[in-house]
Amino acid sequence: MRQIVLDTETTGLEPELDHRIIEIGCVELVNRRATGRTFHRYLNPERDIDEGALAVHGISRAELDGQPRFAEIAEELLQFISGAELVIHNAAFDIAFLDAELARLAGEPRQIAGLCQVLDTLALARELHPGQRNGLDALCKRYSVDNSARELHGALLDARILADVYLAMTGGQGALALMEADVSARANDGARPRVPLRISVPLSITTATSEELAAHEAMLAIIAKASGGRCVWSAMDTPVPVKESTVAPQRSSA
Repeated sequence: MRQIVLDTETTGLEPELDHRIIEIGCVELVNRRATGRTFHRYLNPERDIDEGALAVHGISRAELDGQPRFAEIAEELLQFISGAELVIHNAAFDIAFLDAELARLAGEPRQIAGLCQVLDTLALARELHPGQRNGLDALCKRYSVDNSARELHGALLDARILADVYLAMTGGQGALALMEADVSARANDGARPRVPLRISVPLSITTATSEELAAHEAMLAIIAKASGGRCVWSAMDTPVPVKESTVAPQRSSA
């Protein structure tokens, strides 16, 4: 299964008021493992950035003057995400901006819903933790995901953090066995490498009751009689009844 964890930064909050995307960050997961492949672009929005948005991401208009416009990277982006499931926190926001950018392009109109399935991790978090704070920082704290590098919002950094949060939310103990390629990619672009996290999840073990063991022995006797004594299970030791218990695996020291 191929998934793309995606995040954007924008000039403001309303695409219908001609606000634009200024940064796109994507992280690829295949079968719940980071592959090390990413898509990251800063974009020239051809308009000013609201002060409120600037306070969130810290990207100034002057920094974007030499960057490509969305139309110049659109096909590369669509090739990267097409056919994958997009994993986005508060997906309605990012999808609205992406659809607005696609609507500005020449040719046949396209929308993200026609290219990808979308999983909203904010909606998922609200189902798992109703009535609690479910912003990305709150989820990092809840699932012990390192977000110490997140002084300001950044599309690629937030996509990487969201990938870790999503895997922790949905996969339990084995979710974050990330490939070495992802760790190397973080180190190469200056992001802080993080040791894969392990979540301790109780493992329930249910054993047979005395009545079930007795019924099992009775069935073995019937089989042994019908087979002329050639029932292989009869030669095995009868298991000793054990009380039902719950065993919790030890937390990894990694």
